[in-house]
Amino acid sequence: MVYVKKQGGHSELRQRDVGESMTTNHKMEEVEREEEIDPENNTQNQPLLKRNRTLSSNPLALVGAKVSYIESLDYEINENDLFKHDWRSRSRAQVLQYIFLKWLLAFLVGLLTGIIATLINLAIENIAGYKLLAVLKYIHTERYMMGFLYFTGINFILTFVAAFLCVCLAPTAAGPGIPEIKAYLNGVDTPNMYGATTLIVKIIGSIGAVSAGLDLGKEGPLVHIGSCIASLLGQGGPDNYRIKWRWLRYFNNDRDRRDLITCGASSGVCAAFRAPVGGVLFALEEVATWWRSALLWRTFFSTAVVVVVLRAFIEICNSGKCGLFGEGGLIMFDVSNVTVTYHVMDIVVVAVIGIIGGILGSLYNHVLHKILRLYNLINQKGRIHKLLLSLAAALFTSLCQYGLPFLAKCTPCDSSLPESVCPTNGRSGNFKQFNCPPGHYNDLATLLLTTNDDAVRNIFSTNTPKEYQPLSLLIFFALYCILGLITFGIAVPSGLFLPIILMGSGYGRLIGIYMGPHTNIDQGLFAVLGAASLMAGSMRMTVSLCVIFLELTNNLLLLPITMIVLLIAKTVGDSFNPSIYEIILHLKGLPFMDANPEPWMRNLTVGELVDVKAAVVTLQGVEKVANIVDVLKNTAHNGFPVMDDGVVPPVVGQANEAKELHGLILRAHLIQALKKKWFLKERKRTEDWEVREKFTWVDLAEREGRIEEVAVTSEEMELFVDLHPLTNTTPFTVLESTSVAKAMILFRQVGLRHLLVVPKYQASGVSPVIGILTRQDLLAHNILTVFPDLAKSKGREKRN
Repeated sequence: MVYVKKQGGHSELRQRDVGESMTTNHKMEEVEREEEIDPENNTQNQPLLKRNRTLSSNPLALVGAKVSYIESLDYEINENDLFKHDWRSRSRAQVLQYIFLKWLLAFLVGLLTGIIATLINLAIENIAGYKLLAVLKYIHTERYMMGFLYFTGINFILTFVAAFLCVCLAPTAAGPGIPEIKAYLNGVDTPNMYGATTLIVKIIGSIGAVSAGLDLGKEGPLVHIGSCIASLLGQGGPDNYRIKWRWLRYFNNDRDRRDLITCGASSGVCAAFRAPVGGVLFALEEVATWWRSALLWRTFFSTAVVVVVLRAFIEICNSGKCGLFGEGGLIMFDVSNVTVTYHVMDIVVVAVIGIIGGILGSLYNHVLHKILRLYNLINQKGRIHKLLLSLAAALFTSLCQYGLPFLAKCTPCDSSLPESVCPTNGRSGNFKQFNCPPGHYNDLATLLLTTNDDAVRNIFSTNTPKEYQPLSLLIFFALYCILGLITFGIAVPSGLFLPIILMGSGYGRLIGIYMGPHTNIDQGLFAVLGAASLMAGSMRMTVSLCVIFLELTNNLLLLPITMIVLLIAKTVGDSFNPSIYEIILHLKGLPFMDANPEPWMRNLTVGELVDVKAAVVTLQGVEKVANIVDVLKNTAHNGFPVMDDGVVPPVVGQANEAKELHGLILRAHLIQALKKKWFLKERKRTEDWEVREKFTWVDLAEREGRIEEVAVTSEEMELFVDLHPLTNTTPFTVLESTSVAKAMILFRQVGLRHLLVVPKYQASGVSPVIGILTRQDLLAHNILTVFPDLAKSKGREKRN
């Protein structure tokens, strides 16, 4: 039979609740009369504060263009009888094969990510390069209007292609994809995020959007691309054309897929910055929730493969075989030949840059949050509005990039520079002539009318103390602040790294100009520090960002001041608001579980939490088919406790029969049992060999299928199913007296989907499980909606 028991209604099973019910009512009346009681002072053995509703789960989130039903992932090992037999029967050769395949897939992830990143860079540099050469030719002949129309028209077409593909084919390819990867590695499965269509649209869309000169980078998309490659390799290809080779069965689980996607994310960062160690640390610090030493080695191996591939292609392209692609396309700021000297007083200036970066980064996050909310309202109106929004951003960007350089004054070239260097009419170079007379250059055109990577390289350039005028840098900084805010959120693949680097380098170099007479630090190094401070102030990364900049600059002397800037900027930013990725996770409604529980969670027990949940649905060890079908059709639960009645505990002197908690069975396994028609005519337990004849461990790894797709006749409804062999006999459990904070830490660190709550007192007639906690139940904002008085405690913590 099916047991349906209210999680808050177990007072008839626990006699102590009879006496406590009166105390509960009394305490709740006291809370209602006295609003100033601090709930932080409540001890855990006291009943909780008043509540105003029932705790409910909302498994919906904004994925791509629409609100989708999301599920949690099963990172826990399902130790049922079939798994145990498979594990015992594996030979040494099979274990070695599994280890070898892990490293092989890590190698393939790095190889494919490096190749695709190189192809993206080749396409962007050539498309954008030939576009800029044609525009500069029009300007050189003073055909300014034709140059503007050509520049705007090409950007319009490129943006339209990128936006059209994202809107019509793969909405999940829009944006950076990093928040969704963080959510996945945290245990949240977002639909269609790692499919083949998403991968293809992400590649083409990134080429189009970056070539169009939009204020976005390819770093975020490369992280998503690496994750898509890893996911497709792990599952054997796209869903409709999946390769089901026997050896791939080892990776047909969420745990190994999680490890591969972590390798893919690391490879993406490495491909963007040529920073293998920085890529590993980015995955460790920013996206991965669960980590271990074996995964560290594999991610490092993947990034090493990426670096080798990139270096090989750069050597080929240096010989002129890749069109306009040479040193460009990969951000590389080499100051290994620059002597970095600074004094103790320079630390004050460095600290000021860190404070400015923290303030501006938090302000950027705040304003971007408001704009993204507005964009969500616009995007909800349909595909046409999403396309028009993207095209409007492209037109505004083109107008500013082409028109603003005319406001800058022409600067005469330094006589010490050769004519081939200053001025230049090519697509790259530090001294673009633009509309200036011979022997002069336009410093603002050098920064705006070029590719984003070249703009970074130009503003980071060292030993050029008089190249940029303060007004030009101020215009550059203000423009990219505006463009960064209005561009992120449109329906194209976009990354946040490059816009923030450009903004930060703008005010960093501006500070360097004014501090020039008082410091020995080069203006280019000030630009680097400004970029690092704004990234730390917005993204709140420290260790990985420090190593990335260290690998970019190739100079260990920058390490101390870079560390100071990052630590100060992150500390200042944290005092105002969360990181930009956390804000996006909240906007999308993804149930991301933070590393640190709220302090008030220490005063709330899981027993009190399950009291406000809906019913617990349990199954018997040998269950009737009709009851299983009824449960699957009428509930959305993914896991069901399996119990046996009339069990005599193997304890000397105890003859009372009790209920036994055999374990937890998943919805997918119940559907598999119904699909395979594994039915019994009478209520009895089966032998191990009977189970292995019908099921394999690979069958139970599948998560596909719905109960609506299973046909069960009326005669079969009266049969039985033995659930014992399919049940996970070692589920994680906590006592009802455990604090919610402790349960949340366990849930997150182990990577659970279900956490069973067992009673504190065991006795005959007492149910061995009183509730199940899921991810939604442990989220702070969900708990606060049920227990609003805890919000007062939250406010006191902030004031203190």
